Amino acid sequence: MDTVLFACVHNAGRSQMAAAWFNKMCDRTKARAISAGTQPGDRVHPEVVQVMREEGIDLAGIRPQFFSEELAQQANLLVTMGCGDACPYVPGLKKLDWPLQDPKGQPIESVRVIRDEIRALVAELAQQQNWI
Repeated sequence: MDTVLFACVHNAGRSQMAAAWFNKMCDRTKARAISAGTQPGDRVHPEVVQVMREEGIDLAGIRPQFFSEELAQQANLLVTMGCGDACPYVPGLKKLDWPLQDPKGQPIESVRVIRDEIRALVAELAQQQNWI
């Protein structure tokens, strides 16, 4: 089984949405997603919890986690999400970068757009890799 690690700075928005979409869409016998941040926040952003709840995904009880070497070793693919120079680099790990806007503090309409953009990117990745 493959493991995709979605990473952003605080692990409180983009990477949480991506991992949740991935785990909802993909065949659990083929792949799974985890997420982490280089400077994890205390909680998932409330606006992110709200827009994901609209789609039937509850992130309220999820706690951001630190991007550790041990976590990275579990992954086959690292997807960084708009964290620029703060994005982690793991030698030997295949990496994609999705330059997405940070949803923190954005109006709810903008967070919905980011959510839908992430869903589309995850669906495209999952289809390309035959994980659905």
